[in-house]
Amino acid sequence: MIRNFLFLLFFFLGIILISIIFIPSFFLPQKIALLGGKIMGYWTSFCLRIFLSTKITIKGKENIINNNKFFIAASHQSMFETFFLQTIFNSPVFILKKELLTIPIFGWYLKKIGSISIKRNKITKENLSFFDDILKLVKSSNRPLIIFPQGTRLLPNDRTPFKKGASRIYEELKIPCQPVAINSGYTWPKLGFKKANTNLTISILKPIEPGLNKEVFLKELENNIYSELDILN
Repeated sequence: MIRNFLFLLFFFLGIILISIIFIPSFFLPQKIALLGGKIMGYWTSFCLRIFLSTKITIKGKENIINNNKFFIAASHQSMFETFFLQTIFNSPVFILKKELLTIPIFGWYLKKIGSISIKRNKITKENLSFFDDILKLVKSSNRPLIIFPQGTRLLPNDRTPFKKGASRIYEELKIPCQPVAINSGYTWPKLGFKKANTNLTISILKPIEPGLNKEVFLKELENNIYSELDILN
């Protein structure tokens, strides 16, 4: 209980402080705001290690795609990956719920770093231009796009089928996909207390090259990530 309190206290105080310090970045080049995001990622891992004695391991670094455009498809079990993946990959572009952009300061930061928003489970004018926005971004930037094909944070043993939007992105972009499996839910569950003395692993899997049928791709992506999570569990 005390460790949970200290973790949450210092984690959120740190995130708030970093957000305030980087307010001037709203008027400066985007790379300054992106630096703030990377610092948030390191702060997240620091708090986990210090207050919850979490061992964080990055597995499969040799699989990271270099010198080529790609997008990342990662499992989603906690807030951890939304912060920490910024320390592994080069300033990834997040696809996120439109509601997050309304959060004072933090939402402004998400806009500044070029996050792409979507209203979940709704057909709107903004959602209709969603794939056009992604295509423009991929063509104009070397930053990798990051998606969470499960659609929301799930419990560690939940094997809900991946959303079809992931296969549409694969089909539209025609670039390699970098699958990532993360067992963060055992340390930082969606609900309830955080757990101390756990092993948290980020497993970077072999890329899936473009050219597959989108249904075949989605099944391969799902099998690869869930099989790796079964091993990590």
